[in-house]
Amino acid sequence: MAADQGSLPRCAWAGTDPLYIAYHDLEWGVPMRDSHRLFELLCLEGAQAGLSWITILRRRDGYREAFDEFDPQRIAAYGDADRTRLLADARIIRNRAKVDAFIGNARAFLDIGGFSALVWSFVGGSPVQNRWRTVEAVPAVTEQSITMSRDLRRLGFRFVGPTICYAFMQSAGLVNDHVVDCFRYAELRGEDR
Repeated sequence: MAADQGSLPRCAWAGTDPLYIAYHDLEWGVPMRDSHRLFELLCLEGAQAGLSWITILRRRDGYREAFDEFDPQRIAAYGDADRTRLLADARIIRNRAKVDAFIGNARAFLDIGGFSALVWSFVGGSPVQNRWRTVEAVPAVTEQSITMSRDLRRLGFRFVGPTICYAFMQSAGLVNDHVVDCFRYAELRGEDR
């Protein structure tokens, strides 16, 4: 389903990197309901803090391998030996606070039970269809992301500030923030999986 990379109008942020273009064309903004995939995405969005998303995309496979395919049960059971192993793993961003957040987030995820239902509750269960004309018009934070951040923190999640939560909402398709001239905007209106 990959589009011809040069022929279609896209959101300006997709740039020219083939990995970024593929992410834009095939993943970003596609409504995601699978709790396991949502957990992975929330962790990776947190890993991005202070970095660019392309940095995380380039390391995503390494993260999946290092963190047992984001199996929350396994991650929640990590101990000191796992932390040491992860902080020595060049395939990921070796930041102790972020590694600890993944472990803590797995534990919080397991305590919740219905992660997908929780996440989607912040937008009333259906994707918000925005109508941005330029990427500059797209907000970095919304009332929903502020509420999500507050509630996730209360539940024990870390690296879930309002900006990270909004990036997560965009990536997971809780909001359609493709600009209206982007070919994906119309394709994603009403798409929900």
